[in-house]
Amino acid sequence: MKEISDDAEVDEAGALTVASCLFHGFSDASRLEILRHLALGEHRVIDLTRHLGLAQSTVSTHLACLRDCGLVTSRPEGRASVFSLSHPQAVLEVLAAAERLLSLTGEAVALCPVHGIDAQEGSR
Repeated sequence: MKEISDDAEVDEAGALTVASCLFHGFSDASRLEILRHLALGEHRVIDLTRHLGLAQSTVSTHLACLRDCGLVTSRPEGRASVFSLSHPQAVLEVLAAAERLLSLTGEAVALCPVHGIDAQEGSR
């Protein structure tokens, strides 16, 4: 980890904004499904739509978000694009850390009145 001298100025607000943008990539259940599936290996959009039961437009929109966040990359293969995780080990570590934290918080996250399950269902 990089050490910061006492004299160095840290743009904490900027760093938090960037971290918030990163976590936005993880904030949707469909994007999490896509990330977990890509952890198994490369996939085309059509493969993901079949495996996950999502519409092509939904998968494409989420892949664009994940690509914009730097979490996935794509390469052309014929007329299709093949997607993969940009940093597979780091993504797996974040997902594992989230699972550990969820096991510690129990149902608190699900019961959160602002972001919990009931709040999400009410916004649909």
